[in-house]
Amino acid sequence: MSFSVILSSIAEGMERSVGIFFLTLIFSLPLGFIIAFGRMSKNKLLQAIARFYISVLRGTPLMLQLMVVYFAPYYLFGFSIGNWRYPAIIVGFVINYSAYFAEIYRSGIEAIPKGQYEAAEILGYNKIQTFMKIILPQVIKIILPSVTNEIITLVKDTSLAFSLSYMEMFSIAKQIAARETTLMPFAIAALFYYVFNLLVSVIMEWIEKRMNYYR
Repeated sequence: MSFSVILSSIAEGMERSVGIFFLTLIFSLPLGFIIAFGRMSKNKLLQAIARFYISVLRGTPLMLQLMVVYFAPYYLFGFSIGNWRYPAIIVGFVINYSAYFAEIYRSGIEAIPKGQYEAAEILGYNKIQTFMKIILPQVIKIILPSVTNEIITLVKDTSLAFSLSYMEMFSIAKQIAARETTLMPFAIAALFYYVFNLLVSVIMEWIEKRMNYYR
């Protein structure tokens, strides 16, 4: 197999990995906020549910979670899972990363001094205005480094989709390497991952600089 064919095949797998990456971010970032608010809720039941959710999702391997999400409909309800593979991958990634993002959000929100809430109340802001205009911009600035680390980890974790026999980039590289008995596919895949992560780092660093109030 020629270099161009290997490169083309792995690039196709990269497209699938990028799809997993963006869909996971689109759904896990807002879901993380919902879970974070549940975690900080004064309602003991909501707080307990959020705590349990975070504990389970952070305390078990992502690969195991993917398998549970994929096979559960069949073993629990007897449903056909023929077309469930890709949705199961997205659901598994989303629920896993939302737990991590929830804790990042919570730490950022709790880092804001209570005096800022009191000052906003004196100025006539309601709770929603206080959060959106005063608290959230500061929280975003605080949590950006941690969010960046999670996003970089997500790029690499997309390779775990192979556990459900989904042909993303790593799976294709491994298949070609086994067939052609060469390490070239792994080297190309590593380069793709590195460039993708480099791009993510540059974008997040640019956002951090844009939000740097003290430059």
